[in-house]
Amino acid sequence: MNNILCPSDLTETSMVGVAYAEHLANRLGGTVTLLHVMDRHEKRDDGGALVREELEEQRSSISKVPATAHVRSGEFMEGIAEESAKGHVLMVCATHGIRGLRQSLFGPDIIKLVRKVAIPSLVVHKNSPMQNDFGTIVMPVAGHADITNLLNAVCLVAGKFGSNVHIFQVERPGEQPSDTLVKNKKLMVDRLQAEGIAYQEAVVPSHGFSVGFSQSTLAYAKQAGAGCIAIMSVASDEYRYIADAEKERLLTNEQGIPVLCAH
Repeated sequence: MNNILCPSDLTETSMVGVAYAEHLANRLGGTVTLLHVMDRHEKRDDGGALVREELEEQRSSISKVPATAHVRSGEFMEGIAEESAKGHVLMVCATHGIRGLRQSLFGPDIIKLVRKVAIPSLVVHKNSPMQNDFGTIVMPVAGHADITNLLNAVCLVAGKFGSNVHIFQVERPGEQPSDTLVKNKKLMVDRLQAEGIAYQEAVVPSHGFSVGFSQSTLAYAKQAGAGCIAIMSVASDEYRYIADAEKERLLTNEQGIPVLCAH
């Protein structure tokens, strides 16, 4: 129960994901499954023995919870997605960001990965704080028809860490929130109250003309000292034409703020 799936590309950056996976599993009373999907170039003459040895070294760094390490062959995104459907509660993954050396693995493709897996994901970065109590979770009001999975993930983390959830909304001059936004905000408040999770509403006026949401969300999260930002990984009908770029900016943010996402 409460097993955390942690894909690794065996780099130094991936160790941040390993540390976060252990931290979350420890608080959830769970376990960690490390996974490396090995392509044909990694097998070479040793049949992947070196890969298994490196992943085992990462597993041995986990001391607070039981952990297992698995290597499978194939295409990395498909392999991770298949494993994600095997009873894990959450995926924790470290991204190299848009300028990383392994861009095709956990760089810009991170948005494709979190949309493909069957479970909510926590995306962390090389410069994410190694001491993170998730004291504040910033959750922008989403314009999606169904935000249940994201709410479930937020309540799971917030309930175990005693987080204060900031329900974040940008107020644009002359623009009224859609019916969906109003409905989802009420849904968030009702659910957090029912779970006994502390929350506060943060309505921030926009400065200048901007149809995007990443810049204002990151600025508020930094100001609030957020332990993570919680977003839907898929686009809503309301903001579909800009959502992919905006969500990628959040997932690869240079501030190193972890992002919890679901679809």
